[in-house]
Amino acid sequence: MKNYRVGIIGATGMVGQRFAVLLENHPWFTVTALAASERSAGKTYREAVGKRWLMTSPMPKNLENMIIMDAEKDKDKIVEAVDFVFCAVNMDKQKTRDLEEMYAKAECPVVSNNSANRLVPDVPMLIPEINPGHTDVIPAQRKRLGTKRGFIAVKPNCSIQTYVPAVTPLLDLNVTKILACTYQAISGAGKTFETWPEMVDNVIPFIGGEEGKSENEPMKIWGHVKNGAIVNAPAPNITTQCLRVPVSDGHTAAVFLSYEKKIPIDEMIQRWENFSGEPQKLGLPSAPKKFLYYFQEEDRPQSRLDRNLENGMAVSIGRLRPDSQYDVKFVCLSHNTLRGAAGGGVLMAEYLCAKGFMD
Repeated sequence: MKNYRVGIIGATGMVGQRFAVLLENHPWFTVTALAASERSAGKTYREAVGKRWLMTSPMPKNLENMIIMDAEKDKDKIVEAVDFVFCAVNMDKQKTRDLEEMYAKAECPVVSNNSANRLVPDVPMLIPEINPGHTDVIPAQRKRLGTKRGFIAVKPNCSIQTYVPAVTPLLDLNVTKILACTYQAISGAGKTFETWPEMVDNVIPFIGGEEGKSENEPMKIWGHVKNGAIVNAPAPNITTQCLRVPVSDGHTAAVFLSYEKKIPIDEMIQRWENFSGEPQKLGLPSAPKKFLYYFQEEDRPQSRLDRNLENGMAVSIGRLRPDSQYDVKFVCLSHNTLRGAAGGGVLMAEYLCAKGFMD
Protein backbone atom coordinates (compact mmCIF):
# COMPACT_ATOMS: atom_id res chain seq x y z
CA MET A 1 0.00 0.00 0.00
CA LYS A 2 1.35 3.45 -0.90
CA ASN A 3 1.80 6.21 1.66
CA TYR A 4 -0.92 8.87 1.72
CA ARG A 5 -0.48 12.48 2.80
CA VAL A 6 -3.31 13.45 5.13
CA GLY A 7 -4.60 16.57 6.83
CA ILE A 8 -6.52 17.01 10.07
CA ILE A 9 -9.21 19.69 9.94
CA GLY A 10 -10.19 20.63 13.49
CA ALA A 11 -6.82 19.47 14.81
CA THR A 12 -6.99 21.38 18.11
CA GLY A 13 -10.14 19.68 19.51
CA MET A 14 -10.31 16.40 21.39
CA VAL A 15 -11.08 14.24 18.34
CA GLY A 16 -8.48 16.11 16.28
CA GLN A 17 -5.92 15.43 18.98
CA ARG A 18 -6.89 11.76 18.98
CA PHE A 19 -6.36 11.68 15.19
CA ALA A 20 -2.91 13.22 15.70
CA VAL A 21 -1.92 10.50 18.17
CA LEU A 22 -3.35 7.62 16.12
CA LEU A 23 -1.62 8.78 12.95
CA GLU A 24 1.80 9.34 14.55
CA ASN A 25 3.22 5.97 13.45
CA HIS A 26 0.59 4.88 10.96
CA PRO A 27 2.03 2.62 8.23
CA TRP A 28 -0.05 4.18 5.43
CA PHE A 29 -0.74 7.77 6.49
CA THR A 30 1.55 10.75 7.13
CA VAL A 31 0.15 14.01 8.50
CA THR A 32 1.24 16.87 6.24
CA ALA A 33 -1.30 19.56 7.20
CA LEU A 34 -3.12 20.72 10.32
CA ALA A 35 -6.01 23.17 10.24
CA ALA A 36 -8.40 24.77 12.68
CA SER A 37 -10.28 28.03 13.12
CA GLU A 38 -8.99 31.50 12.31
CA ARG A 39 -7.98 32.11 15.95
CA SER A 40 -5.49 29.22 15.84
CA ALA A 41 -4.14 29.88 12.35
CA GLY A 42 -0.51 30.94 12.15
CA LYS A 43 0.44 29.32 15.46
CA THR A 44 2.39 26.14 15.90
CA TYR A 45 0.34 23.13 16.99
CA ARG A 46 1.98 23.35 20.42
CA GLU A 47 1.11 27.04 20.74
CA ALA A 48 -2.45 26.62 19.45
CA VAL A 49 -3.32 23.77 21.79
CA GLY A 50 -1.37 25.03 24.79
CA LYS A 51 -2.65 23.51 28.02
CA ARG A 52 -5.67 22.07 26.22
CA TRP A 53 -3.84 18.88 25.20
CA LEU A 54 -6.28 16.19 26.43
CA MET A 55 -4.56 12.95 25.46
CA THR A 56 -2.68 10.81 27.98
CA SER A 57 0.16 10.31 25.49
CA PRO A 58 2.31 13.31 24.52
CA MET A 59 1.78 15.43 21.43
CA PRO A 60 3.61 13.83 18.47
CA LYS A 61 7.02 15.45 18.13
CA ASN A 62 6.72 15.77 14.36
CA LEU A 63 3.57 17.88 14.76
CA GLU A 64 4.59 20.18 17.61
CA ASN A 65 6.03 22.88 15.36
CA MET A 66 3.74 22.37 12.37
CA ILE A 67 1.93 25.64 11.60
CA ILE A 68 -1.85 25.54 11.90
CA MET A 69 -3.67 26.73 8.79
CA ASP A 70 -7.10 28.34 8.57
CA ALA A 71 -9.51 25.58 7.52
CA GLU A 72 -11.50 27.95 5.29
CA LYS A 73 -9.08 30.63 4.04
CA ASP A 74 -6.16 28.25 3.47
CA LYS A 75 -8.19 25.57 1.72
CA ASP A 76 -6.13 25.70 -1.49
CA LYS A 77 -2.83 25.29 0.40
CA ILE A 78 -4.23 22.40 2.40
CA VAL A 79 -5.59 20.61 -0.67
CA GLU A 80 -2.21 20.96 -2.37
CA ALA A 81 -0.46 19.42 0.64
CA VAL A 82 -2.65 16.33 1.13
CA ASP A 83 -4.27 13.36 -0.59
CA PHE A 84 -7.32 13.53 1.69
CA VAL A 85 -8.41 15.06 5.00
CA PHE A 86 -9.95 13.95 8.27
CA CYS A 87 -12.53 16.49 9.42
CA ALA A 88 -13.52 16.93 13.09
CA VAL A 89 -14.60 20.56 13.40
CA ASN A 90 -16.73 22.28 16.03
CA MET A 91 -19.09 24.34 13.85
CA ASP A 92 -22.82 24.46 13.24
CA LYS A 93 -24.20 21.90 10.81
CA GLN A 94 -24.68 24.15 7.80
CA LYS A 95 -21.17 25.60 8.07
CA THR A 96 -19.75 22.12 8.53
CA ARG A 97 -21.61 20.83 5.51
CA ASP A 98 -20.43 23.79 3.43
CA LEU A 99 -16.83 23.27 4.56
CA GLU A 100 -16.82 19.56 3.75
CA GLU A 101 -18.39 20.10 0.34
CA MET A 102 -15.84 22.86 -0.36
CA TYR A 103 -13.00 20.38 0.12
CA ALA A 104 -14.74 17.61 -1.82
CA LYS A 105 -15.40 19.98 -4.74
CA ALA A 106 -11.70 20.86 -4.68
CA GLU A 107 -11.08 17.13 -5.45
CA CYS A 108 -9.99 16.38 -1.89
CA PRO A 109 -11.78 13.40 -0.30
CA VAL A 110 -13.16 14.08 3.18
CA VAL A 111 -13.36 11.48 5.96
CA SER A 112 -15.73 13.21 8.36
CA ASN A 113 -16.29 12.79 12.07
CA ASN A 114 -19.13 15.33 11.99
CA SER A 115 -22.89 14.81 11.85
CA ALA A 116 -23.73 17.39 9.17
CA ASN A 117 -23.65 15.02 6.18
CA ARG A 118 -24.61 11.76 7.88
CA LEU A 119 -28.16 11.57 6.60
CA VAL A 120 -27.46 12.86 3.07
CA PRO A 121 -28.66 9.94 0.87
CA ASP A 122 -25.56 9.74 -1.34
CA VAL A 123 -23.02 10.10 1.50
CA PRO A 124 -21.87 6.72 2.89
CA MET A 125 -21.96 6.51 6.70
CA LEU A 126 -19.63 3.61 7.33
CA ILE A 127 -18.88 1.01 9.92
CA PRO A 128 -16.72 -1.01 7.50
CA GLU A 129 -17.47 -4.37 9.13
CA ILE A 130 -21.22 -3.76 8.71
CA ASN A 131 -22.04 -1.76 5.57
CA PRO A 132 -18.99 -1.64 3.27
CA GLY A 133 -21.26 -1.86 0.22
CA HIS A 134 -22.57 1.65 0.89
CA THR A 135 -19.47 2.96 -0.89
CA ASP A 136 -21.43 2.16 -4.06
CA VAL A 137 -23.09 5.59 -3.72
CA ILE A 138 -19.81 7.47 -4.11
CA PRO A 139 -20.05 7.72 -7.94
CA ALA A 140 -23.52 9.27 -7.60
CA GLN A 141 -22.24 11.73 -5.00
CA ARG A 142 -19.34 12.69 -7.24
CA LYS A 143 -21.78 13.32 -10.07
CA ARG A 144 -23.87 15.60 -7.80
CA LEU A 145 -20.79 17.50 -6.63
CA GLY A 146 -19.26 17.66 -10.10
CA THR A 147 -16.04 15.94 -9.03
CA LYS A 148 -13.83 13.19 -10.36
CA ARG A 149 -11.99 12.34 -7.14
CA GLY A 150 -13.52 14.36 -4.31
CA PHE A 151 -16.27 12.95 -2.10
CA ILE A 152 -17.42 12.84 1.53
CA ALA A 153 -17.67 9.74 3.72
CA VAL A 154 -18.85 10.03 7.31
CA LYS A 155 -18.47 8.11 10.54
CA PRO A 156 -21.70 7.44 12.47
CA ASN A 157 -22.49 8.73 15.93
CA CYS A 158 -20.18 7.26 18.57
CA SER A 159 -22.95 5.96 20.84
CA ILE A 160 -24.54 3.70 18.22
CA GLN A 161 -21.23 1.91 17.70
CA THR A 162 -21.93 0.00 20.89
CA TYR A 163 -25.28 -1.58 20.05
CA VAL A 164 -25.41 -1.49 16.23
CA PRO A 165 -22.48 -3.95 15.94
CA ALA A 166 -24.11 -6.15 18.60
CA VAL A 167 -27.51 -6.19 16.89
CA THR A 168 -26.24 -6.61 13.31
CA PRO A 169 -25.47 -10.38 13.53
CA LEU A 170 -29.05 -10.91 14.77
CA LEU A 171 -30.96 -8.93 12.13
CA ASP A 172 -31.86 -12.00 10.08
CA LEU A 173 -33.91 -13.19 13.07
CA ASN A 174 -36.42 -10.49 12.08
CA VAL A 175 -35.67 -8.06 14.88
CA THR A 176 -38.84 -6.01 15.37
CA LYS A 177 -38.01 -3.53 18.14
CA ILE A 178 -35.06 -2.27 20.14
CA LEU A 179 -34.86 -0.24 23.32
CA ALA A 180 -31.35 1.11 23.97
CA CYS A 181 -30.29 3.19 26.96
CA THR A 182 -26.82 4.66 26.45
CA TYR A 183 -24.53 5.76 29.26
CA GLN A 184 -22.04 8.08 27.59
CA ALA A 185 -18.61 9.16 28.79
CA ILE A 186 -17.66 12.81 29.19
CA SER A 187 -15.03 12.58 26.45
CA GLY A 188 -17.99 12.35 24.08
CA ALA A 189 -18.59 16.00 24.92
CA GLY A 190 -14.90 16.82 24.40
CA LYS A 191 -14.36 17.08 28.15
CA THR A 192 -12.22 15.68 30.94
CA PHE A 193 -12.90 15.80 34.67
CA GLU A 194 -10.38 18.66 34.88
CA THR A 195 -12.31 20.76 32.37
CA TRP A 196 -15.78 19.64 33.56
CA PRO A 197 -15.51 19.20 37.35
CA GLU A 198 -19.29 19.46 37.83
CA MET A 199 -19.61 16.02 36.22
CA VAL A 200 -17.85 14.37 39.16
CA ASP A 201 -20.46 12.33 41.07
CA ASN A 202 -23.15 13.46 38.62
CA VAL A 203 -25.43 12.07 35.90
CA ILE A 204 -27.12 14.21 33.23
CA PRO A 205 -30.24 12.42 31.93
CA PHE A 206 -30.33 14.22 28.57
CA ILE A 207 -27.81 14.87 25.78
CA GLY A 208 -29.09 17.22 23.13
CA GLY A 209 -29.58 15.60 19.72
CA GLU A 210 -28.29 12.20 20.78
CA GLU A 211 -31.60 10.36 20.89
CA GLY A 212 -32.50 11.39 17.36
CA LYS A 213 -29.10 10.28 16.05
CA SER A 214 -29.27 7.03 17.99
CA GLU A 215 -32.69 6.18 16.54
CA ASN A 216 -32.20 7.36 12.95
CA GLU A 217 -28.61 6.58 12.01
CA PRO A 218 -28.86 2.79 12.48
CA MET A 219 -31.64 2.70 9.90
CA LYS A 220 -29.32 4.18 7.30
CA ILE A 221 -26.46 1.84 8.25
CA TRP A 222 -28.80 -1.15 7.87
CA GLY A 223 -30.27 0.23 4.66
CA HIS A 224 -29.43 -0.61 1.04
CA VAL A 225 -28.19 1.23 -2.03
CA LYS A 226 -30.72 1.91 -4.78
CA ASN A 227 -30.39 4.29 -7.74
CA GLY A 228 -27.39 6.12 -6.33
CA ALA A 229 -28.83 6.66 -2.85
CA ILE A 230 -28.97 4.84 0.46
CA VAL A 231 -32.52 3.80 1.33
CA ASN A 232 -33.14 3.37 5.04
CA ALA A 233 -34.09 -0.01 6.44
CA PRO A 234 -37.84 -0.19 7.30
CA ALA A 235 -37.23 -2.09 10.57
CA PRO A 236 -36.58 -2.57 13.43
CA ASN A 237 -38.29 0.12 15.46
CA ILE A 238 -35.75 1.78 17.77
CA THR A 239 -36.29 3.95 20.83
CA THR A 240 -33.41 5.30 22.93
CA GLN A 241 -32.56 7.28 26.01
CA CYS A 242 -29.10 8.84 26.27
CA LEU A 243 -27.45 9.82 29.55
CA ARG A 244 -24.12 11.47 30.32
CA VAL A 245 -22.31 9.66 33.13
CA PRO A 246 -19.13 10.40 35.16
CA VAL A 247 -16.83 8.13 33.13
CA SER A 248 -13.77 9.39 31.27
CA ASP A 249 -13.96 7.20 28.13
CA GLY A 250 -16.29 4.49 26.84
CA HIS A 251 -19.99 4.42 25.99
CA THR A 252 -22.13 1.65 27.49
CA ALA A 253 -25.55 0.60 26.18
CA ALA A 254 -28.24 -1.46 27.88
CA VAL A 255 -30.18 -3.09 25.04
CA PHE A 256 -33.62 -4.75 25.01
CA LEU A 257 -34.51 -6.61 21.83
CA SER A 258 -37.51 -8.44 20.35
CA TYR A 259 -37.26 -10.79 17.39
CA GLU A 260 -39.49 -13.26 15.55
CA LYS A 261 -37.23 -16.21 14.67
CA LYS A 262 -36.42 -17.72 18.06
CA ILE A 263 -33.00 -19.30 18.61
CA PRO A 264 -31.20 -20.46 21.77
CA ILE A 265 -29.19 -17.84 23.65
CA ASP A 266 -26.05 -19.91 23.09
CA GLU A 267 -26.49 -19.47 19.34
CA MET A 268 -26.67 -15.70 19.76
CA ILE A 269 -23.37 -15.77 21.61
CA GLN A 270 -21.84 -17.89 18.86
CA ARG A 271 -22.99 -15.37 16.23
CA TRP A 272 -21.20 -12.60 18.09
CA GLU A 273 -18.04 -14.63 18.56
CA ASN A 274 -17.87 -15.50 14.84
CA PHE A 275 -18.78 -12.10 13.41
CA SER A 276 -16.20 -10.34 11.22
CA GLY A 277 -16.17 -8.18 8.12
CA GLU A 278 -14.14 -6.68 5.29
CA PRO A 279 -11.55 -4.96 7.54
CA GLN A 280 -10.64 -8.33 9.05
CA LYS A 281 -10.47 -10.04 5.65
CA LEU A 282 -8.29 -7.25 4.27
CA GLY A 283 -6.07 -7.13 7.37
CA LEU A 284 -6.36 -3.35 7.64
CA PRO A 285 -3.84 -1.78 10.06
CA SER A 286 -6.46 -0.48 12.53
CA ALA A 287 -8.87 -3.40 12.27
CA PRO A 288 -9.35 -5.53 15.36
CA LYS A 289 -8.58 -9.18 14.69
CA LYS A 290 -11.88 -9.90 16.38
CA PHE A 291 -14.70 -7.32 16.30
CA LEU A 292 -17.14 -8.59 18.95
CA TYR A 293 -16.30 -10.19 22.30
CA TYR A 294 -18.82 -11.80 24.64
CA PHE A 295 -18.27 -12.07 28.40
CA GLN A 296 -20.81 -14.05 30.40
CA GLU A 297 -21.53 -12.60 33.86
CA GLU A 298 -23.48 -14.85 36.20
CA ASP A 299 -22.88 -13.93 39.81
CA ARG A 300 -20.41 -11.05 39.82
CA PRO A 301 -21.38 -7.40 40.33
CA GLN A 302 -18.26 -6.29 38.45
CA SER A 303 -18.37 -6.28 34.68
CA ARG A 304 -15.50 -7.66 32.63
CA LEU A 305 -16.54 -5.57 29.63
CA ASP A 306 -13.47 -3.72 28.38
CA ARG A 307 -13.42 -0.45 26.43
CA ASN A 308 -9.75 -1.02 25.49
CA LEU A 309 -10.13 -4.37 23.71
CA GLU A 310 -8.04 -4.59 20.53
CA ASN A 311 -6.60 -1.09 21.09
CA GLY A 312 -10.08 0.26 21.68
CA MET A 313 -11.38 -0.95 18.31
CA ALA A 314 -13.50 -3.93 19.43
CA VAL A 315 -16.94 -4.06 21.08
CA SER A 316 -17.54 -6.10 24.22
CA ILE A 317 -20.93 -7.60 25.09
CA GLY A 318 -22.19 -9.21 28.28
CA ARG A 319 -25.12 -10.20 30.51
CA LEU A 320 -27.27 -11.71 27.77
CA ARG A 321 -30.45 -13.06 29.34
CA PRO A 322 -34.20 -13.40 28.68
CA ASP A 323 -36.52 -10.47 29.31
CA SER A 324 -40.19 -10.55 30.34
CA GLN A 325 -41.30 -7.71 28.05
CA TYR A 326 -38.80 -8.06 25.22
CA ASP A 327 -37.19 -11.35 24.18
CA VAL A 328 -33.63 -10.72 25.38
CA LYS A 329 -31.53 -8.03 26.98
CA PHE A 330 -27.77 -7.44 27.19
CA VAL A 331 -25.18 -4.74 27.76
CA CYS A 332 -22.37 -3.65 25.45
CA LEU A 333 -19.44 -1.26 25.60
CA SER A 334 -17.07 0.42 23.16
CA HIS A 335 -14.41 3.11 23.35
CA ASN A 336 -16.09 6.26 22.12
CA THR A 337 -13.07 8.27 20.93
CA LEU A 338 -11.33 5.22 19.42
CA ARG A 339 -13.84 2.87 17.73
CA GLY A 340 -16.54 5.53 18.05
CA ALA A 341 -14.68 8.56 16.73
CA ALA A 342 -11.10 9.00 15.50
CA GLY A 343 -10.14 5.32 15.42
CA GLY A 344 -13.28 4.51 13.48
CA GLY A 345 -12.42 7.35 11.08
CA VAL A 346 -8.92 6.00 10.52
CA LEU A 347 -10.31 2.50 9.89
CA MET A 348 -12.84 3.93 7.44
CA ALA A 349 -10.06 5.77 5.60
CA GLU A 350 -7.99 2.57 5.44
CA TYR A 351 -10.92 0.76 3.88
CA LEU A 352 -11.49 3.52 1.32
CA CYS A 353 -7.78 3.47 0.43
CA ALA A 354 -7.75 -0.33 0.13
CA LYS A 355 -10.69 -0.07 -2.30
CA GLY A 356 -9.02 2.60 -4.41
CA PHE A 357 -11.28 5.55 -3.61
CA MET A 358 -8.37 7.78 -2.51
CA ASP A 359 -6.25 7.18 -5.63
